[in-house]
Amino acid sequence: MKLVVVTGSGRSGTSSVAGTLKRLGLYIPQPEVETDERNPRGYYEPLWVAEFHKWLLNPIPVRTIDSRPNAGRIAKKAVTPKVEDELRTWLRDQLGTGETQILLKDTRAYWVYDLWQRMAAEFGAQLTSLTMLRHPAQVVRSRDTAYLGDMDRHFRRQRETTNVAAWVNAAFETERVTRGNPRAFVPYYDLIGDWRAAMTRAGAQLGLTYNDTSGHHPVDDFIDAGLNRSKPDWDGLEVAPNLVDLADRSWDAMNVLVETPDDEAAMKRVDALREEYVELYESSAAIALDETTAQVAKVRKKLKKQLAEAEAEIARLKG
Repeated sequence: MKLVVVTGSGRSGTSSVAGTLKRLGLYIPQPEVETDERNPRGYYEPLWVAEFHKWLLNPIPVRTIDSRPNAGRIAKKAVTPKVEDELRTWLRDQLGTGETQILLKDTRAYWVYDLWQRMAAEFGAQLTSLTMLRHPAQVVRSRDTAYLGDMDRHFRRQRETTNVAAWVNAAFETERVTRGNPRAFVPYYDLIGDWRAAMTRAGAQLGLTYNDTSGHHPVDDFIDAGLNRSKPDWDGLEVAPNLVDLADRSWDAMNVLVETPDDEAAMKRVDALREEYVELYESSAAIALDETTAQVAKVRKKLKKQLAEAEAEIARLKG
């Protein structure tokens, strides 16, 4: 019995590959997250899994992609016996359905991948992962279109920088936590360019069984090459050159894992790049310390004012 965790940076094609796997015969626990204007073709994401990760990660908070190098440790500390019991109960029901290949798609899963691994092991199930890869410039440009259309240039520049950093950090974290487990890395361009070749390779790496793909298949009508509208270059994005350089080198390192998911040299390169990223992040945080302190003071002042107003209103209502 296999649990297939589909993850990757948001806007990297996780919904496209999950929809493909569903049409290839994998089972998605029901109900699924409903479609919306941001993803009218469907998320192919179990609603319970999405709500579980929100419940666990939002209060911390850890973002879907988070630029903080210690975000994984923060998420891990949030896992309590109650959290484990919640997942254990749900997973027991899913494994009791008799399905042998269960698809668990959520772009936040890698933050608590070890939790999923422990729970799968309790039930004798094999945890595998499929990580979508899309060039960071494409991801950021797609996120701009989906989420930042009405924002001013200053805010967009901040979010673009943060999202590139978060892409880099998420790539490192996903690669690190999935080591030692069957895993596949699928470039978005490969999926939409030749889904049969991309999914045949990933299926072999994960030990998956598909339905018959000879002749015309439902995936042929699902995959749309026109979805790849974002360019894999940095034109128009206002991101510092040193971060762009690090993101490009990280992209190259991650792509080595497509053909050989356990390539030792590639994993050592990712480790070295992660050390470089941590140094860049910490120096950037130090440079921005005064700004951060000022923003915290501003928020505290606002909260203090709101509290005083609330207390005054309570006193007025009392009499």
